This record gives sequence, structure tokens and C-alpha cells, in this order.
Amino acid sequence: MRLSPFAPSLAVLTGLAAAPTMAATVTVTIPRQSVAEYQKPYVAVYLEPTAGGPAKTVALWYAMNKPDGDHGTKWLNEVRAWWRKGGRSLSLPADGISGATRAPGTYSIPLPADALSGAYKLTIEAAREHGGREFVTIAAKAGASGSGKTELGAVAVR
Repeated sequence: MRLSPFAPSLAVLTGLAAAPTMAATVTVTIPRQSVAEYQKPYVAVYLEPTAGGPAKTVALWYAMNKPDGDHGTKWLNEVRAWWRKGGRSLSLPADGISGATRAPGTYSIPLPADALSGAYKLTIEAAREHGGREFVTIAAKAGASGSGKTELGAVAVR
């Protein structure tokens, strides 16, 4: 079988046209705790303009649909920095942002298209009942990373 001289060029062009646009994500690790009464942490992931202004919530994990009827929102103010920087004005549940608390593990969260414009810093904040609270702030740019000490593990922008 003989290929046309245009076949390699067509294959390359087809591959470029079909390549998906990669969105930025932040990976967040919730470490395993060695305590008998482990409670999953409430976690807020938010972008703050470097020039100042209100925070933009990217993800919020809390105890949704609790049987006592409080819908889990009663303790959101324990995620203190996020709460003060705009969390209290967020209507919950927020489609595409809010979700249930997560067990220990590593999770990927998509970032908005403009997140890596250089105009934001990214903060991940965790608070846990019978535990501590911690936040990690990194630059909102590809390759940025950081790590917590107790409530949060490795955090990285990809």
C-alpha cells in the first residue's frame, strides 16, 4: 500500500484539530488522621484577587443534608477566612461548587478559565470538628504547589 505524500500532513493536522483544550485543575490531598473519632473536614477552595476584593469560591465541601435539618450550613462559619472573605454571602447549595465532605485521599478540582491569569492567589482552607483548621495559599499559576501540616496535605496547580 502506497501512502499519498499528503497523508502525514493530514494525520498531523487531524491530531491537532482533535486535541482537547486542557483546563487547569488544583489537586488537594486530605491526609489520613490517626484519631479514633475522625470527622471529615469542611473544605473551601477559593480564588482571591491579588489586588484585593471579594473571594470567588471554586469548591466547598461540607456535611450536606444532615438528618437534623440544618443542611450542614450551621458550621460553615468555622471555615473562618473563607467565611469572612465572601462565604457568608454565598447561596447554598451552589451548583457545581458545593458538595459533600470527602474522605482522606487526593482530589482534582477544575479551576475557572481565568484563574491562571496572574491576577489571583488560590487558597484551600480546611476545618474539622475535634480537629484543627489549616489553610494553604499558593499562586494561581501552573506548577504552583504547597502543603499543609495536619488538616491538608499536598496542594498543586496543574
